Amino acid sequence: MPSSYPQPVEIRREGLTRIVVSWSDGHISDFTNHYLRCQCQCASCVDEWSRKPILDPASVPDDIYANQISVVGNYAIQPSWSDGHTSGIFSFTLLRRVCPCAECRMAHAESAAVS
Repeated sequence: MPSSYPQPVEIRREGLTRIVVSWSDGHISDFTNHYLRCQCQCASCVDEWSRKPILDPASVPDDIYANQISVVGNYAIQPSWSDGHTSGIFSFTLLRRVCPCAECRMAHAESAAVS
């Protein structure tokens, strides 16, 4: 990851409903727990070969929360979810890519249109 790529300066649980990431460029990503749990890219949630989702978002409880958030090296977090799922690692790049704010969604849509 290029050194100019924004890095998290703070990652915190906000109550039992959200995970908030503050980035080095001033951006703030505000994830609902349900949304972030559904973004998991582990082999239990996404087919390793086709990259098609295996996880049915309807199977994720609406009131899911992160029991704990562990930092993995200098590149990711690993939430331990209340539904027992612990194998997902969310790289900082993935967290920024799946940021649900309107600004990030628009930037990713524009980037995909150029590709």
